[in-house]
Amino acid sequence: MTRRVLISAPYFLAVLESYRDRLESEGIEIIVADVRERLGEDDLLPLIEDVDGVVCGDDAFTARVLKAAKKLKVISKWGTGIDSIDTTTAVSLGIDVCNTPNAFTDAVADSTLGYILSFARKLCWMDKQIRSGVWQKSPATALCECSLGVVGVGNIGRAVIRRARAFGMNVFGNDPILPDESFRRQTQLEMISLTDLLAQSDFVTLHCDLNPTSFHLIGDEELGLMRPAAHLINTARGPLIDQSALIEALAERRIAGAALDVFEVEPLPLGSPLRAMDNCLLAPHNANSDSAAHKRVHESTIANLLAGLRRER
Repeated sequence: MTRRVLISAPYFLAVLESYRDRLESEGIEIIVADVRERLGEDDLLPLIEDVDGVVCGDDAFTARVLKAAKKLKVISKWGTGIDSIDTTTAVSLGIDVCNTPNAFTDAVADSTLGYILSFARKLCWMDKQIRSGVWQKSPATALCECSLGVVGVGNIGRAVIRRARAFGMNVFGNDPILPDESFRRQTQLEMISLTDLLAQSDFVTLHCDLNPTSFHLIGDEELGLMRPAAHLINTARGPLIDQSALIEALAERRIAGAALDVFEVEPLPLGSPLRAMDNCLLAPHNANSDSAAHKRVHESTIANLLAGLRRER
């Protein structure tokens, strides 16, 4: 029996030919989506009605889309985050939603520390000056003199904390779920309120899920609590930050800088003021880049897809 599978995950589409024979040997008819970053609701609706399975990225699987999927048995998410999928509706319709937990912990944690080091040691800015003919010794900071605030102390947050402690940073954490005592003791982690964390940290990094309670978690009021010399880092989800409020804070130098791997709208529009700001580091949602991890996720995604297709709905 042939099962039709829509593939819309950009990272998987890039290597699809390596897996095509394997998928087709399982009786899968591959439907390739025309996608750059992710599909919206209106993009999915014409594609979803007659498919049995999906390999997706951060596509908008809303209740409307899921209800239009008459044959759908499984959504196999390439990666970890499933906030773009209405899981409540999926469960009610008998649709499996699968992902690969803890897929990119080390890559994202490394990226986060890279941003912190770049800001503390002025690495990107000195490189730019040298290339433009300026020989100027910039004042910098040692990480052991800095405090780091980690919002979201899950797998990635804990990995960031371990790295920060290796550099001698003082670390604060904020999470509704308290990390176990042994981890807190080992890393000398102090769990405090978000308000206190923002006020006391030289660097603030976000590693929480996107949900109704964390949408625009960092807005104008929260940015106003941060130190003028502080930096904000987001390698989690773009809508955790009110981007308009952040642009104003950066433009007015109310905080020293920001590093953004994710944005409220992706790809980042060409006209975004962020592109012209010299106190902001930007990346194309790529903090999870890790060739070995990607291969593991390819395999996990396929395994989840096949298991879901074999299940009787």
